[in-house]
Amino acid sequence: MFKKAIYTTVLAVALSLSGCGTQGTGLLGNVLGGDNGSSSGGGLGGILGGVLGSVVNANTAGGLLDMVIGHIKLNQSDLVGTWVYSGPGCAFTSENLLAKAGGSVAATKVKESLNSIYNSLGIANNNTYFVFAQNGQFEAKLRGIPLSGTYTFDSDDSKINLKTMLFTIPAYVTRTTNGLAITMESKKLLSVLQTITSLTGNNTLKTIGDLSKNFDGVRMGFDVVRYQ
Repeated sequence: MFKKAIYTTVLAVALSLSGCGTQGTGLLGNVLGGDNGSSSGGGLGGILGGVLGSVVNANTAGGLLDMVIGHIKLNQSDLVGTWVYSGPGCAFTSENLLAKAGGSVAATKVKESLNSIYNSLGIANNNTYFVFAQNGQFEAKLRGIPLSGTYTFDSDDSKINLKTMLFTIPAYVTRTTNGLAITMESKKLLSVLQTITSLTGNNTLKTIGDLSKNFDGVRMGFDVVRYQ
C-alpha cells in the first residue's frame, strides 16, 4: 500500500528565563562538550516548492516507514538513558501522509530548514539533551534552558508527555538509525522555540509556522543519540 502510494505521488507557557546556561547539570553532570557542528541548512525561503507531490524510489520505502510514528514499537526501557542532540528530527503520523508529502524529499527539506533555524538560535549538542530515568523522572536542557519533572510514555501511540510543575510538553518518539527522534506538532515546537529564545516575531521562527501550514501530519523536533 505504501509503495503504491509512493508511485502515485517545547512550551507555550510562562517560563522564567533567567539565563541561557551552557553545560548540563543534575543527572547528566558537566560532561557535555564540543562545538555546534557545521551548518548544512539551505535557504529558508521557498523550500516547499519542490517538496509536495515529489516521488520516492520504492526501494527506500522500508526505511521511510521507520519515520512513521508507531511503526516501530518502543517501550519505556528503550528511552532510559542520556540522549544528546545530534540534529533536527522529523516524523510523520501515517504512511499516507508520508507518501503525500514526498517521503524522503520532504524529510530532507524539513530538516534542512530546521537546521538553519537551530543553528541561528544556538541549539547545539553541548546545550541540548534529555535524560530519562527508569523511575519516570527526567531532566533536559533546550539551548541551555533547564527543564525537569516527570514523564509518561504510551507505547501504543509512541507518545511521551514531559511534565514539569508549570506545563506539559506532548511529544512523540521514533527510532532512527543512530538513536531516537523526539518530535512534536509544529505549532508546539514553535511555542517551544519562542519561549526559550524570548522571540515572537522572528522571521526565522516564522518558517516553522509556514511548514505547519504545508505539511499536514509532519512532526518536527530533535534527533538525539545516546551519550556514551
